[in-house]
Amino acid sequence: MPHDRLTPVGKTALAVARARAEESTRADRLFEDPYASAFVEAAPESAPEQPADSDGANRLRDDLATHIVTRTRFFDRYLLDACAHGCRQVVLLAAGLDTRAFRLDWPDDVRLFEVDRADILGFKRDILDVAGAAPVCERTIIQADLSERWEKPLVAAGFDRTVPTVWLAEGLMVYLSADDAAGLLTTIGDLSAPGSRLSFERSPRTLPTFPDWALSMPQATEFASLWKGGLGEDASQLLEQQGWAVTLTGQQQLTRSYGRAPQTDIAWGFLTAAR
Repeated sequence: MPHDRLTPVGKTALAVARARAEESTRADRLFEDPYASAFVEAAPESAPEQPADSDGANRLRDDLATHIVTRTRFFDRYLLDACAHGCRQVVLLAAGLDTRAFRLDWPDDVRLFEVDRADILGFKRDILDVAGAAPVCERTIIQADLSERWEKPLVAAGFDRTVPTVWLAEGLMVYLSADDAAGLLTTIGDLSAPGSRLSFERSPRTLPTFPDWALSMPQATEFASLWKGGLGEDASQLLEQQGWAVTLTGQQQLTRSYGRAPQTDIAWGFLTAAR
């Protein structure tokens, strides 16, 4: 698939793949994604390098890379822990160029569903086919826009709402309006049996206007224009009202626990919830 068919949302997935590819080359890597570099190499113009002689670009790159690496490690462990505690159905919402179906050590009877837009999943399929990648669990692809009735094709593809499910909405909530984010969480709740789990990034509601130095840069303008803020701190309250037990984890402390130095003062973090 020509990379110029990727939407701006699809290009954000390439930026994530670049950070994962760079992390995978480190001797002290927190995870290994053997396919991330193939995505970037297939569409170099859509995931450009930041100019090395720009302090602002370097700061932006380091902030985002640290966040992506921390969240990737955190969500890897979250998913496998949920499966170890009985979840056998995994749903990755806005799956992007995630390759967990290929690189994590899943239990034998796990069913994994990836939900995302057709352009992203098509690009991903083409690159993984060339790489000869084979999933290590039962993997089902759902082409759907999360702003529409995505639950219908998910159920039609075999999703069982009576089975405990582990849900992941990585890198998604900040791109939704408050109303759309609330609707997404309500739909997830309607589909979740007792014992289900849910996780996503916790971020300040004001993130779309922060940081000013980043938003003034051409490299960030296209991505920042997509930010809508999600629910911010209101997500915890909404989930608790819907019967979830919520746990919050701060990114700075988590990054330090991984042996890395936090690169930003933004109040990033992660929300996990159990039904």
